[in-house]
Amino acid sequence: MSDGGPMNKAIHFEQRPLPVGSDGKLSMGWWGILALIVTEGSLFGFLLFAYFYLSAQTEQQWPPEGLPNLLMPTINTAILLASSVSVWVSEYGIRHQKKYWSIGGMLMAVALGFCFLKIQLIEWSEKSFDITSNLYGSLYFTITGFHLFHVIIGLAILFLLLVWISLNYFNDKRYAAVTIGGAYWHFVDVVWLFVFASLYLFPYL
Repeated sequence: MSDGGPMNKAIHFEQRPLPVGSDGKLSMGWWGILALIVTEGSLFGFLLFAYFYLSAQTEQQWPPEGLPNLLMPTINTAILLASSVSVWVSEYGIRHQKKYWSIGGMLMAVALGFCFLKIQLIEWSEKSFDITSNLYGSLYFTITGFHLFHVIIGLAILFLLLVWISLNYFNDKRYAAVTIGGAYWHFVDVVWLFVFASLYLFPYL
């Protein structure tokens, strides 16, 4: 008698990691991040409006210590723009099933984000004023500090995405979490462009 019956056949299951997130961009998380971007964008808009309004009302020199040095903020601007490109490369790699692209892009984005953080802290340490020195100091450290807080949150998100990408939690059909996290990081980068233009370029006009 043959012993190859159904009861004697070994059944093998391929183990795969559970996917993260839903299919496509139009998930609850996507609409949630859009709502967050609108809300946080409004807060940044209010802070920048206050900066311009108070600068127009004060009779003291603005900024009090003279024109700001553009070197470090310009480098940081280039770093954040490059990090946005890196996040896009990572998502492109996932959509086209190029794992090295997806991991490399996200790893580069995280590294660039930490570079921005380090340079921002160095710039703060070199300032001759602090948040309590004068009106300009209060606005400067509030605006840049609020932005840096968002950078730190964004870095935590990107690092988590990097771990998930490394564990193969995404594929060409299911990568909404990467799109959502990337949207937040792009928002942080765009906000910095307005901060850079307002705090560093505007005094030269």
